[in-house]
Amino acid sequence: MDLYEYQGKQLFKQFGIPVSEGRLATTPEQARTAAEELGGPVVVKAQVLTGGRGKAGGVKLADDPGDAEQKAQDIIGLDIRGHVVGKLWIETASDIAKEYYLSVTFDRGAKQPLFMFTTQGGVEIEEVAANDPDALVRLHVDPLEGYQPWIARRLVYGAGVDDPAEQKQIADIVGKLYRCFVESDAMLAEINPLIVTPDGEVKALDSKFTVDDSALYRHSDIAEFRDTSAADPLEAFAREKGVTYVKLDGDVGILGNGAGLSMSTVDVVVVAGGRPANFCDLGGGGSAEGVVDALEVITRDPQVKSIFFNIFGGITRCDEVARGILEALERLQLETPIVVRLDGTNAEEGRRILAEAAPPNLHVEPTMLDAARKAVELAR
Repeated sequence: MDLYEYQGKQLFKQFGIPVSEGRLATTPEQARTAAEELGGPVVVKAQVLTGGRGKAGGVKLADDPGDAEQKAQDIIGLDIRGHVVGKLWIETASDIAKEYYLSVTFDRGAKQPLFMFTTQGGVEIEEVAANDPDALVRLHVDPLEGYQPWIARRLVYGAGVDDPAEQKQIADIVGKLYRCFVESDAMLAEINPLIVTPDGEVKALDSKFTVDDSALYRHSDIAEFRDTSAADPLEAFAREKGVTYVKLDGDVGILGNGAGLSMSTVDVVVVAGGRPANFCDLGGGGSAEGVVDALEVITRDPQVKSIFFNIFGGITRCDEVARGILEALERLQLETPIVVRLDGTNAEEGRRILAEAAPPNLHVEPTMLDAARKAVELAR
């Protein structure tokens, strides 16, 4: 789950990482009030779960409350890479002497947390990695040893930070960021830029924070950050139903049992010349309730012209899945063409059950590719 900037900064603040004072606003009037409370110049910042907001006009400096209200008026409703701005973070403006970049993420290849630090902050880290890779210091943390103070020293010395006061403050923030990362079950905790003010204060001017969805049950406070209004309506509905669903832009609905098979089904539809409308994982079972919930989600997408139901029976029995499909179709009274491929445990019995009782819009195919081709054909 991605967090908004202001939410990430709340976590930073809890772990002692210095941030500027700010207020949340959803209207120009609230932005004016926030600027009045903060006093002095403020920065009006669009809160969207994407990058590039500065270049898109989503970050503006305001000199006074009236200016903040006008800037908020300009930003609210702005479309930034497909994300419409609905809320703003009004923050005390900071003078900047230096900009650094600091992050900790999880390196899946190394199976270890990875720190990245550079003195070239305030720009996309991909640009630094591509144009000046030697300027980016990378350092893994052995999870068996945990964080050690030498890690921060190696980062700041390796990047060429030579001011002792800055070294000390940055090292302190590095340790706190790692603790925040681990204790929040994060996948990414990024500060860009990590600034140094003219009077020598080091603080986080921005935040990018991603939490592992699978760990949210351990963090009820972070789970409350989820903004359902910003989510795709179908994905939000699927979450309510307990269905693993990701909206795509095609017209062939996909339903598989297991994430690996479902991803393979997306691929085979493309191979067959079609465009997948979604990724949907039924999980390990094939109960009528599970099928009904999944089909309710998929068929809410008006783009779906056919549905490819791809089942491989391991522990799951294909005959039970077949009965679940028939019961679900009877309850939902669907007219959308549905193509079913069954393989594995009791697959022959499952195909027989479907052949004997299937409605006219249900088609059974012997192989995954045959079923994909049929689903693509029916969607045209």
